[in-house]
Amino acid sequence: MRVLMSNYEFPPIGGGAGLAHLNLLRQFADNPEITVDVVTSCCGRGLTVERFAENITLYKVGIRKRNLHHWRRSEVLEWLLKAPAHYRRLIKTNQYDLAHAFSAFPTGWLCWRTRANMPYILSLLGSDVPGHNARLTLDYRLLGPLFRRIWESSALVVVNSAGLTQRARVFMPELHYPIIYTGVDATRFHPPAVRADSKTIRLVTASRLVATKRIDVLIEAVGLLKQEGVDVQLTVAGGGRLAEPLKQLVQQRGLNEHVRLLGPVDAEAMPQLYRDSDIFVSSSVREGLSNAMLEAMASGLPIVTARCEGVDELVVDNGLIVEEPHPRCIADAICLVQEQSRYKAMSAAARARVERFTWQQTAEAYLDCYRQVIT
Repeated sequence: MRVLMSNYEFPPIGGGAGLAHLNLLRQFADNPEITVDVVTSCCGRGLTVERFAENITLYKVGIRKRNLHHWRRSEVLEWLLKAPAHYRRLIKTNQYDLAHAFSAFPTGWLCWRTRANMPYILSLLGSDVPGHNARLTLDYRLLGPLFRRIWESSALVVVNSAGLTQRARVFMPELHYPIIYTGVDATRFHPPAVRADSKTIRLVTASRLVATKRIDVLIEAVGLLKQEGVDVQLTVAGGGRLAEPLKQLVQQRGLNEHVRLLGPVDAEAMPQLYRDSDIFVSSSVREGLSNAMLEAMASGLPIVTARCEGVDELVVDNGLIVEEPHPRCIADAICLVQEQSRYKAMSAAARARVERFTWQQTAEAYLDCYRQVIT
């Protein structure tokens, strides 16, 4: 089968959505059953064509990107203006069985515009589902009717967690939403042979530095623990438009020795960063299904997180979910998880739980979807 994929972001641009797409392509690489062309983006001008594998080609549309991990409306518009010509050219040149869009908008708009040429499926990833992102409230209101047309015209609308399913059903209850979970590479991400014995509780989180991730809550929790005499350090991996305000918060709270804001971290360095840590922490408003949380679990880290969509499927006996995204609640949960007997049990449970979230299973599930659509 031949598939035309589209994703407005792809590493190094973007976050979890791009990484999920990258890992799916790795599973499809050199699979004789499928040939894939991908229309995506890159920094620069013009069109860059890259051979990802013998059966996979990337067509990267150059845009003037200011920040790799944050999309301005002008950048989304620029991609929407440039990408369709390349997308239509590929359709005229090749005979595709179906299209696959990562995110209903802006990417799904390409599929909807060419729906007469071939069926398409959508992978909903979080912010493309109207709901909890306050920054996009106006966008949701203006684009809601278009979202509905894109969704209802698709052959399948796939989500990556039960939590995201609930939000999607609020928007369009009449559709069916099969779940295909994000995977994790449990070979790259694994626990250390022996976790270093340290008096310091080494916390880690990895995310874009945006309001919905509520990194400030984690910093305030560290401040509370410090006041109570707990030896703790938080490492934050990721960049974003809130980098400077968060640095200022760390300074204001006198936490320069207790909070490290690393900025964007190369993907190759992330496995070791998790192995050098003790607990993964999060206070996100929403996650879909967190790539970072899965990677931390594969590395044997217990999870402390505020409740949000997507965490119930990941955190059961391998961490604690606090009901209120409050620094006090996060701080108390960290102390509970750190107790020796509980920590060992949760660490083992974290590693065991990720066995059900593999990229191979994700790829096979998508292949089943493709076959369902074209038969």
